[in-house]
Amino acid sequence: MRMLNNHSIALLVTVLAALFTLFTALSYGAADTSLTDVFKSIFTSTEGSFNTRIIVELRMPRTLLAFLAGSGLAIAGLILQTVTRNPLADPYLFGISSGASLGVVILMAFVGISAGFALSAAALAGSLVAMSLLILIAGRQQSGQVESMLLAGVALSFLFSAFTSLLLYWSDPQAVAAILFWTLGSFARAQWATLWLPFVVIILCTFTMLSFRRQLNAMLLGDESAITLGVRVHRFRILMLVLSSLITAVLVAMCGGIGFVGLMVPHIVRFFISQGSLSGLLVTSLVGGTFMVWVDVLARTLLTNQELPVGVITAAIGSVFFLSLLYFRKRQV
Repeated sequence: MRMLNNHSIALLVTVLAALFTLFTALSYGAADTSLTDVFKSIFTSTEGSFNTRIIVELRMPRTLLAFLAGSGLAIAGLILQTVTRNPLADPYLFGISSGASLGVVILMAFVGISAGFALSAAALAGSLVAMSLLILIAGRQQSGQVESMLLAGVALSFLFSAFTSLLLYWSDPQAVAAILFWTLGSFARAQWATLWLPFVVIILCTFTMLSFRRQLNAMLLGDESAITLGVRVHRFRILMLVLSSLITAVLVAMCGGIGFVGLMVPHIVRFFISQGSLSGLLVTSLVGGTFMVWVDVLARTLLTNQELPVGVITAAIGSVFFLSLLYFRKRQV
């Protein structure tokens, strides 16, 4: 009962923190607005005003996309770390991000930098090709499946990166600059018209994963123990990989490459709560979304009249986090 209470308190705190973050983040930007103006723009009919257009049409879809991206990457990272029993497993470890980048580079090389919504479609196609190749190469093996998937993912990632670099070498310099900014991650392209795709995919995949939480707990005991408990390990691992890859593919298509979130957030949450329960999975998702919203705020406000790529900030925070984790673990030994 005490553990249940602790989990409930942690879930309540993260829900309140997420709501506070989503509301407060709308006041930050190139033109700072007060929380009162944010409240009036959302809950009162002030259509046509300058603040309302900034908050509702620009900042709100961007903030929601950032929250969805952080939430999806965090839950995908946790699921992959669970089914592979590898604490360093990450949604970008299996070549999904590299495949999406290759799809965008191919489109820009042949169509140009003004391809519009086709960029997202090209990124999604490249991600699905990477996921299909990964399953084709390593998914059918019953023994050593985890090791084969990890090695195949790393190999595919380097392969796609090599083709991407080759195309960038032959592309127009203006296109190269646009592609590089996209691959570093940004929520600047967020729009209400395209926000439905990541929302639907992430919600459906997350609830599907949550419905299999008993199987996920069994996987933590090892393949043999999970098989004894009635889990079809091979099929279940493939299903979780497909769902995680689908989340990653959609987010890469919408936001570009944003690393370290799916790797770092599950480690942070493990310090405070067990992630095998339903509340633990939800807390991981909410913490990921909250973290990503504040990273986006930092990217928009750190430099005057200039936006930093989100992937640069997450990579810097992630590297410092893991170096600190390594340092403290060495001191405990």
